[in-house]
Amino acid sequence: MTFKTRTNLAILLVLVAALALGWWLWPLISQPERVRDLVPLAETMRAERPVLVIALYFLAYVAVAALSLPLAVWMTLGAGALFGLAAGVVVVSLASTLGAVLAFLAARHLLRERVRARLGDRAGGIEAGLRRDGAFYLFSLRLIPALPFFAVNLLMGLTPIRVWTYAWVSLVGMLPATVLYVNAGRQLARITTPSDVLSPAMIASLAALAVFPWIARWALGRRRRRQLERGANRPRSFDRNVIVVGAGSAGLVAANVAASAGAQVTLVEARRMGGDCLNTGCVPSKALIASAKVAHSARNAARMGIAAGPVQVDFPAVMARVNAAIATIAPHDSPERYRSLGVEVIAGRARLADPWTVEIQLPNGMTQRLTGRAIILATGAAPVMPDLPGLAEAGALTSETLWDRLAARGSVPPRLVVLGGGPIGLELAQAMARLGSAVTVIEAAPRLLPRESDETARLIANALMADGVALRTGARALAAGTNGAERWLEIDEGGATSRLPCDEILVAVGRKPRVEGLGLDKLGIPVGATVETNDYLQTIWPNILAAGDVAGPWQFTHAAGHQGAQAALNALFGHLWRLRGKPQAMPHVTFTDPQIARMGLGAHEAEKRGVAHEVTRYPLASLDRAIAEGATGGMVEVVTARGRSKVLGVTIIAPEAGEMLAPFALAMQNGLGLSRMLSTILPYPTWSEATRNLAGQWRRARLNPRLLAMLARYHGWRRA
Repeated sequence: MTFKTRTNLAILLVLVAALALGWWLWPLISQPERVRDLVPLAETMRAERPVLVIALYFLAYVAVAALSLPLAVWMTLGAGALFGLAAGVVVVSLASTLGAVLAFLAARHLLRERVRARLGDRAGGIEAGLRRDGAFYLFSLRLIPALPFFAVNLLMGLTPIRVWTYAWVSLVGMLPATVLYVNAGRQLARITTPSDVLSPAMIASLAALAVFPWIARWALGRRRRRQLERGANRPRSFDRNVIVVGAGSAGLVAANVAASAGAQVTLVEARRMGGDCLNTGCVPSKALIASAKVAHSARNAARMGIAAGPVQVDFPAVMARVNAAIATIAPHDSPERYRSLGVEVIAGRARLADPWTVEIQLPNGMTQRLTGRAIILATGAAPVMPDLPGLAEAGALTSETLWDRLAARGSVPPRLVVLGGGPIGLELAQAMARLGSAVTVIEAAPRLLPRESDETARLIANALMADGVALRTGARALAAGTNGAERWLEIDEGGATSRLPCDEILVAVGRKPRVEGLGLDKLGIPVGATVETNDYLQTIWPNILAAGDVAGPWQFTHAAGHQGAQAALNALFGHLWRLRGKPQAMPHVTFTDPQIARMGLGAHEAEKRGVAHEVTRYPLASLDRAIAEGATGGMVEVVTARGRSKVLGVTIIAPEAGEMLAPFALAMQNGLGLSRMLSTILPYPTWSEATRNLAGQWRRARLNPRLLAMLARYHGWRRA
């Protein structure tokens, strides 16, 4: 018999013995109201046989803790009533620690390997973090029971923390609460009349139980801050309540919210107010897409019974319209507007000199230093330029640099190669194709839109090819270069290499956080795909928060605005109450034609995660509005919890999918199911009617055939 087998057998025998003891004691301790009635009998037994009573109580407590029975609180109170404060604390502390260790060992030896196998590669990262900070996390959970103690016992058994460390940290962490509960039990034993409930000692004991978690949380937070700030020169007073670095969507909202709350706010921006969305992202791309859609509609007017001549695209006029859209929206994000809201706006490049000081390099070469009680990083993200030979020399464009090149050309590039089959690349590829460019999309993955379902990718691929876009999936870019005025991109498709001649190369393979020069490395703030933050958008320095694209996990303007507001409120009031800045689901839209709108889990994700679910699909070919407009090639797909109407996710492919997503977003954020959506009256004929039609389809699929047969017989009886 191996050592591991013997260990598992020993743990199993101990648990069986504990279970038997717990079963034997259950009639006595399962009814809390009987605890006080047993006190006189127990006191008599204790007086006659003190060692036996203490030993039995100790073993019973160990059994309760090891088996995670919901009796520990009552037994702790009982220990105070039977043994008094000092002896009760000793008995409960040792017994609860021993029981916790038994549950810990059971989880470790019986479940750990299975859990590690299920987690796969993620297990290594989790264990590394727990190996470094596991003792502190355990102490926090014991001192502030955010999780039930039995859950802590089982979960920590799955971690690499040492048994001895687990035992002494648990003993120390549980000691304050043990003292409070034992003392409360000692006071409960003294109640003989109703007036005793209002005795000062009793009130003090109950009050201590109520406020202890808050005091413990404050003390732990203060201790951790002091450890973090050791050696740092924290100012005694601050120039500003909040300093916001970056004036994109997240930064603008954060500054506005903080100023509206009466705080002194400084907003620092090194480039242009409005960030990428206004200047190089959402606004110009959607304006370009709108012009391209008109050109497409004109070319296909005959489908709608309209005779139209050849379509001529005036590209300088298109770009003038794009720039006019930016100019119209720009005043909403201007320094003048934000100064009128009470925000100090400074143009300059910011660097964090220490956790509370921002050093600003001004355009005139001067430097300004400001201290802030809180700092919000909202610097956004920048397009990734892959390390591809010759790509920079070929003058490859990104979603940022595209606009100036297009304006300088004065005409649509005759041949455009787009590197990347994600949302940004496909939106621009389709728009440029509709404006007259011969577009080729290169995607290394086997299909477009790797994060979407196969069905979604297929529908969009068909739409792009119908617009003349050439798709080269499973193709890897090798190099780029120029041949005179002509550019080229070399690709590898299944081992066969070829060169694609083109006039422009657009790179859209992803984005990375814009943190260069911020000084985050000197402060020890981790940066990976994004700046690492907790659920409240705090970095390892609680007073330094990050919001928007720089924080992730989404890189959408509406997500950035949402996080900016949460970051501002947490920066100002986080010492009192914090708001979660990262919701579980975020709506987003890819503005191809048709659009792709999605929120929550897709069917493919639910299957991959093993979530119990059901899928309902409603084709637009059944929607009257889609038939009237000749746009029946999409669908609405909803993932619901198995056997329930709760919406776990939705995917919509339709010309107005972004607008159709709104009722689903409202339902998911407020816990409304398809049953409630079915009872909502919507105007006819509209695109949003697909919502109600899908809910009706979901309901019909769940009608009970036996009940329907009974109803048919009932109606037949009434006719007779």
